[in-house]
Amino acid sequence: MTEPHVRAPERPAVVTGGGTGIGLAYARHLHALGYPQVLIDLDPVVLERAKEINGETAPTYGVVADLADRAQVLAAAAEATALVGAPLILVNNAALFASLPLVSWEAITVDSWDQVMAVNLRAPFLFVQALLPGMISAGWGRIVNISSTAAHVGGHQRLHYVASKAGVIGLSRALAREVGDAGVTVNTIAPGSTMSEGVIKAYSPQRRELLKQGRAIERAQTPEDLVGAVAFLVSDAAEFITGQTLVVDGGHVLL
Repeated sequence: MTEPHVRAPERPAVVTGGGTGIGLAYARHLHALGYPQVLIDLDPVVLERAKEINGETAPTYGVVADLADRAQVLAAAAEATALVGAPLILVNNAALFASLPLVSWEAITVDSWDQVMAVNLRAPFLFVQALLPGMISAGWGRIVNISSTAAHVGGHQRLHYVASKAGVIGLSRALAREVGDAGVTVNTIAPGSTMSEGVIKAYSPQRRELLKQGRAIERAQTPEDLVGAVAFLVSDAAEFITGQTLVVDGGHVLL
């Protein structure tokens, strides 16, 4: 049941990368809280996932789009608005990560660099440009950008990914300064290595076991470990929190 202060039906949400993994966990939780939402994903499975989640009081729709393509990003934002009205919540979750090959800095091609930046950093910016005016008009909005603990500690052989996720934090901080007076908050969540579908497929059991080490809570991180942070940051309870980065990683990175 949705708590009274949330007023979820009045606040449609967009979740990018909402068809699988962590994004799907966000979507399921927001649905349980009563938010109408549009899930945007490159994988057509998003259409089936949206149908599975969909309900009368909290409709959920799926939109297929390649977020590396500017035109498709803008079209997806327009379609989301047509489906649920002006979105007041934006969760910029979609990113290239597990599918990226491990490659040293000198071997990263310009094309690979540009593709990672297009999906991981440019697409969040484009969704902000497309959807923020509706939030400003309503005098209320929540933008949650998903970064990574890699932005704090670096990463091995994914320089372009780490750089893009550091950029997400900078985007959030700068934007928060610009839109605070409009009733819009902008925050970042930095997950640790999470056992999403992509990671489970890409990582060996031995590597997944190593990811537990160094955490205060020494177990595998699951997508469900992240949903509470999103639910909090999009609620009225977080109305005086903006420009911040919330690390959710079981106590590995301690800031």
